[in-house]
Amino acid sequence: MAGIAAEAYLSEGTVRNYLSSSIGKTGARTRAEAVRIARDNGWL
Repeated sequence: MAGIAAEAYLSEGTVRNYLSSSIGKTGARTRAEAVRIARDNGWL
């Protein structure tokens, strides 16, 4: 997460919160599942 945070100019805590929110909004159980759902829906 440190790499993502540095590249996006965000704190690691913010990235962690965004990931948790994304997982919850997609109804996924894991980060990998959230990515799959987002790709399947054309969000990524």
